Amino acid sequence: MPIRVVLADNHALVRQGLKALLEREGFQVVGEASDGQELLRLVANVRPEIAILDISMPILNGIDAARELQKSSPTKTILLTRHDEDQYVTEALRAGVKGYVLKNQAATDLVHAIREVCRGGIYLSPSISGTIVGAFLSKTDLPADPLTSRERQVLQLVGEGKSTKEVATLLGVSIKTAESHRTRLMQKLDIHETASLVRYAIRRGLVQP
Repeated sequence: MPIRVVLADNHALVRQGLKALLEREGFQVVGEASDGQELLRLVANVRPEIAILDISMPILNGIDAARELQKSSPTKTILLTRHDEDQYVTEALRAGVKGYVLKNQAATDLVHAIREVCRGGIYLSPSISGTIVGAFLSKTDLPADPLTSRERQVLQLVGEGKSTKEVATLLGVSIKTAESHRTRLMQKLDIHETASLVRYAIRRGLVQP
């Protein structure tokens, strides 16, 4: 049976290109999502072996989506992204990502990544491997994120300009609960204004400037 794959990227053209490539290689694309929250629902419904996702997605970014899948699903995640910075790679590996492929690499990289991850391995694009080894050897690893998964989701949504009411609706919680999450994360980060919160979200890679 072919390996079953879902794709998550907020650009429809990227998803279409990936789908054509993967189906040509004999994989079965069983679903597509345009944001991390939609991906979680999709994986719960179709239960693929592999989820391929970008880091930069609205509502719930790729790394936090991978972290949620790690808790709730046997589906293995591969990030396909343009980001090669240490902080993204390190956070991705912490989140349980099994493959990290750069968009500027050859298409065969992604095919190799899927097959390697399905065999139980980990695949990093060749240029990433050196980056990670260097980061660990020089001990420049990022400190642990002080925020919970839900607080990071709220931070991303605030960074995207969502109001407290919109945050509550997207997360399926009450306005009071959404406000409580926002207050807690601001206290933890010692940030007391929305503009500074947005800047922090951009620095952490949760929101694109």
